[in-house]
Amino acid sequence: MVHCYKNNGYNIVMDVNSGSVHVVDDIVYDLIPLLEPAVKSHETAEAMLDLAKKQGFSYATEELSEAIEEILALAEADMLYTEDIYENYIDSFKTRETVVKALCLHIAHDCNLACKYCFAEEGEYHGRRAMMSYEVGQKALDFLVENSGNRINLEVDFFGGEPLMNWQVVKDLVAYGRSLEEKHNKKFRFTLTTNGVLLNDDILEFANREMSNVVLSIDGRKEVHDKMRPHRGGQGSYDEIVPKFIKVAESRNQTDYYVRGTFTHHNLDFSKDVLHLADLGFKQISVEPVVAENTADYAIREEDLPMLMKQYDELALEMIRRRKEGRGFNFFHFMIDLEGGPCVAKRLSGCGSGTEYLAVTPWGDFYPCHQFVGNEDFLLGNVYDGITQQHICNEFKQCNVYAKESCKDCFAKFYCSGGCAANAYNFTGQINGAYDIGCQLQKKRVECAIMIKAALSDEEE
Repeated sequence: MVHCYKNNGYNIVMDVNSGSVHVVDDIVYDLIPLLEPAVKSHETAEAMLDLAKKQGFSYATEELSEAIEEILALAEADMLYTEDIYENYIDSFKTRETVVKALCLHIAHDCNLACKYCFAEEGEYHGRRAMMSYEVGQKALDFLVENSGNRINLEVDFFGGEPLMNWQVVKDLVAYGRSLEEKHNKKFRFTLTTNGVLLNDDILEFANREMSNVVLSIDGRKEVHDKMRPHRGGQGSYDEIVPKFIKVAESRNQTDYYVRGTFTHHNLDFSKDVLHLADLGFKQISVEPVVAENTADYAIREEDLPMLMKQYDELALEMIRRRKEGRGFNFFHFMIDLEGGPCVAKRLSGCGSGTEYLAVTPWGDFYPCHQFVGNEDFLLGNVYDGITQQHICNEFKQCNVYAKESCKDCFAKFYCSGGCAANAYNFTGQINGAYDIGCQLQKKRVECAIMIKAALSDEEE
């Protein structure tokens, strides 16, 4: 499968199955889609030249011949028109042994903000407000260790609601996790997601010592943030969190954190929010589209897509300009590794929800991920009895890009790995479905990310 597109003056060709990306001139760009059937049927270069001439191209014969030779060389090197080697292994992939390697601990089903788009209903997750006890957290970490096989590195995210509302238990569980490491030959990588309202110097000192990553929730410009992330009394939260977040970023040397925002129908010019965060000094930024029912006034709609596509293009160009000026920053959705990239399992199945990654409620129930919490159809078990609904885990194990009809012929499938199972379920009623608006935005982000790579490579050369 080959995907060809133009962006910012670059002719870009992606060979989907090999992962090869080529920046080519106009003649090669025009010939690549035309010659694919001929190359696969092993036609001669002379036959390909005749085929090209019949298209009425204005290129000279010598130019066409050189371009055809270049294309054939790429095909011979398995960098163009390559066959799909993954689908042949999908049956063995489905039955592969998996181990649990990450937990999302819902340390607090409560929150001190009232974010309008919150899928967790101000931390309640369609249920009741509650705090995770130390005992439940212990059981969760014990379960992770016992079900992680030979894997050494384990991940635990303290999530909410707002985790800082149950901070002492967070600290106690980190200490407990550390006590398990040497005995079981494990290494915990703890992360913290916070809205920052309760953040103080003592918490920051602990986080900098123990947390491998810190996620800081902020939507961008003051008017955007305060509209969507107010206190329960209606007052905004921007002014109180920004100085704290800047301190976090600087204290962590601008690494091992990111500011994470959500854009909605109300701020379709979201690139301004990204750049606002960059202008505040943040170097690690993620601003993502809201996922909401069409009935919500802030939901992204089909008619919003042209504007959003333009925003991604404008953001990509500005990022290139700033990088060249020595004031670049990372934007999570434009971070693509064209050298190695994720392993095959990640490329095919994504985040591993329901198999390698589980969410744990304050009372110890297991769900495939935080977005399924509260949906009893996806209750997997609990920290006391373990996984009791293995058939649900098996369904998630079989969730991959070849099980999703809309993914099979998509050029971005090995970059997004089929997208979010929760979003697919919420919009199609099945985890192997696809959230169409999310898919279209993901494709655009992939195209922009690769264009940025091309532009910066040009600069280096």
